[in-house]
Amino acid sequence: MVLLQFSSAQGPEECCIAVEKALACFLQEAKNNGVSADVLESCPSRHGLKSALISLDGEQIQALIDDWCGTIQWQCQSPLRPKHKRKNWFPDVIPFSPLTEITQSEIEYEFIKAQGPGGQHVNKTCSAVRARHIASGICVKVQSERSQHANKKLANQLINWKLSEYQSQQLSDLDKQRHHSHYQIERGNAIRIFSGSEFKRLK
Repeated sequence: MVLLQFSSAQGPEECCIAVEKALACFLQEAKNNGVSADVLESCPSRHGLKSALISLDGEQIQALIDDWCGTIQWQCQSPLRPKHKRKNWFPDVIPFSPLTEITQSEIEYEFIKAQGPGGQHVNKTCSAVRARHIASGICVKVQSERSQHANKKLANQLINWKLSEYQSQQLSDLDKQRHHSHYQIERGNAIRIFSGSEFKRLK
């Protein structure tokens, strides 16, 4: 899975219209190429979209990314301000890494001898549990209970807690990246150029 963000890049309302038109073209192109494209989030403006976040899944993802990611140029007289001199509007499309998918089946367990105070039982039995979530690399060790089963249960709970924190951090990092991207756009060397109110592709 890949995430794509369509953004007006803090541009005027005409850029928001361009985002909406570009997104419609992209979704149709994705469908024609057998790529599953779902709109996860969209931020509407008065006349278009300030931004939209799309998830992609399918074999032809890379071809779409190569064709779409970058600055988009829309050459058109403003439909909102007919006397406005500006005729070029620049939204952009930016890829992001998806969140790590978390599954409970990807936990490895290692049963070891407990350390520290607790008498002969603690030191002679392999009651302590070290659990590691393979996908994220998060590792915990639990030896507070005497039984292996109880420590494993606690280890699962601790892994779940740490995974929750891990996902929250990932979401926070992704939000920061997306927020920062709205302020970065190269208004030149457009990867795609469209023209007119019909949004006809020129490049």
